[in-house]
Amino acid sequence: MTTKNELKNHLRQQDATALAQGYSPAIRAMEIASIVSFVGLESALVWRLWGNPHTSPWLLLSALLLGYLAADFVSGFVHWMGDTWGSTDMPVLGKAFIRPFREHHVDEKAITRHDFVETNGNNCLVSLPVAILAVLLPHASSGQVFVSAFLGAMIFWVMATNQFHKWSHMDHPPALIGFLQRVHLILPPDHHRIHHTAPFNKYYCITVGWMNKPLMMIAFFPTLERLITLVTGLIPRKDDIGTEAALELFEATSTATPPVVQAAKELLEEATPDETPSVSSARPS
Repeated sequence: MTTKNELKNHLRQQDATALAQGYSPAIRAMEIASIVSFVGLESALVWRLWGNPHTSPWLLLSALLLGYLAADFVSGFVHWMGDTWGSTDMPVLGKAFIRPFREHHVDEKAITRHDFVETNGNNCLVSLPVAILAVLLPHASSGQVFVSAFLGAMIFWVMATNQFHKWSHMDHPPALIGFLQRVHLILPPDHHRIHHTAPFNKYYCITVGWMNKPLMMIAFFPTLERLITLVTGLIPRKDDIGTEAALELFEATSTATPPVVQAAKELLEEATPDETPSVSSARPS
């Protein structure tokens, strides 16, 4: 079985300087336009919800909290996709979306040097279709209002995800941010550090990280990787850590038992009575 030290020795990551240079003026212009569009659409949604007879404080609070959990899952799913599949050489997507993931693994402090646009522009861009849907949905019933508010809340937290992520990499975040990290209301540095242990294949959720443990327990992402490889033949993380390390990691995770299954087996073994017949110490009369 491949050990962690052997796997680290086979890592072949890309050059941080070259990756950073991939942030072009065209990408920045696209991100600025995305932020402006996102703010406009979210403002339109708030205006539609404000004063609607089907809107209530409890409905909005529920939508806000469930949207937070959904954003954590979405951040993990998108993060997993960006870390695991594709290449920086892909047209459009390579430079705009995949490059930041590759850069972050070779220079995790780079995000702390990014300004607001570079930090949050991508998330605003990918949120635009959902924002349009949330604004256009009818608000003729409480259910419709809830769905619209939920989608709006989810993409708001998705937009904020990279900012939370950036703060988790800062050596000295603002005092309020540090407090929120310590009580785990946003992504804590110690929690996120688990992801930054090579080969970077766990704890992808980076809004708050609450979904990381449940998804790891059921081996959610490794199972998806096996299915995709089975159908397409693609090797996960080949572009991020190199072919040799990617193949070794894939073989190791393919044979691993999901933690929840292992725990269930252990519970069943403990619950199974010992079938060894006991020998009576009493003498026959």
